Amino acid sequence: MASSSSSAITTEELTLTVKWSGKEYTVRVCGDDSIAELKRRISEVTNVLPKRQKLLYPKVGSKLSHDATLLSQLPLKASLKMTMIGTVEDDLLIDPVESPEILDDFELGQEEVIDIKDKDVNKQKLRRRVEQYKIETRNPCRKGKKLLVLDIDYTLFDHRSTAENPLELMRPYLHEFLTAAYAEYDIMIWSATNMKWVELKMAQLGVLDNTNYKITALLDHLAMITVQSDTRGVFDCKPLGLIWAKFPEFYSSKNTIMFDDLRRNFVMNPQNGLTIRPFKKAHANRSNDQELMKLTQYLLAIAELDDISKLDHKHWEYYTENGSKRRRHA
Repeated sequence: MASSSSSAITTEELTLTVKWSGKEYTVRVCGDDSIAELKRRISEVTNVLPKRQKLLYPKVGSKLSHDATLLSQLPLKASLKMTMIGTVEDDLLIDPVESPEILDDFELGQEEVIDIKDKDVNKQKLRRRVEQYKIETRNPCRKGKKLLVLDIDYTLFDHRSTAENPLELMRPYLHEFLTAAYAEYDIMIWSATNMKWVELKMAQLGVLDNTNYKITALLDHLAMITVQSDTRGVFDCKPLGLIWAKFPEFYSSKNTIMFDDLRRNFVMNPQNGLTIRPFKKAHANRSNDQELMKLTQYLLAIAELDDISKLDHKHWEYYTENGSKRRRHA
């Protein structure tokens, strides 16, 4: 660990003191962490979401407002205290519709994806996340089942439209999809929001207490890691390696698939990600959205394979279409 006399953070771990709302909190960080990762660590102990945080530190100034800045580039010392200004959201009252919408999804080149996935710094971040994040299982993992990991916003639910009843914003065929998938897959929900909102939304949609299927676990934004690309800068992603490390006897790259409307979220495990069409403007599109119905066919069709990571999930519709043709000819 770096000593308190160090002039800046090294690649080793350092414990920082953060003052907020009259109390002091300690967070452990490394020099290869970014400001975004520091905010995530602060969020863990204060429940103030990263987007609500403003950090103040002697002589650092505006650099703390840039999430991409690495901590090793700042003169941080363990002997000094950082101040955080921010407000805890009451997740039961404030809907994420107030937050800015992420419109700039992007697709990285294959070489850049490989570079991000294989970088030692990102592997180290993943190892630390495995050590720090605890996955609470709601239902037991089932031996012999594959794993389906699902995003929420724009994947299962239109979180930006308004309605008196949340069920009006639920993606069509959600319960039928989960019921069919559960026969072959354990199901985990992973959202980039916080856990209270995940639990609230899934409860409102009737997902947590459905008698036809069971959810194995819920994950939130604290399970994500921050990575950096040469062309797209710093962004968060959902490393499936976290789940594989927690449940190695059940899940691996060979039997896991993740659905998300943002392809950036599976940059650490591109062979396991399927980019789902976003479900937006629920009131206008509810009557003609059949994405989950079609994806049910795909999931069941590939469930018999020993290694689904060998598939190119970009072409899932073609795979399903060919399967239907083969069944008709047979």
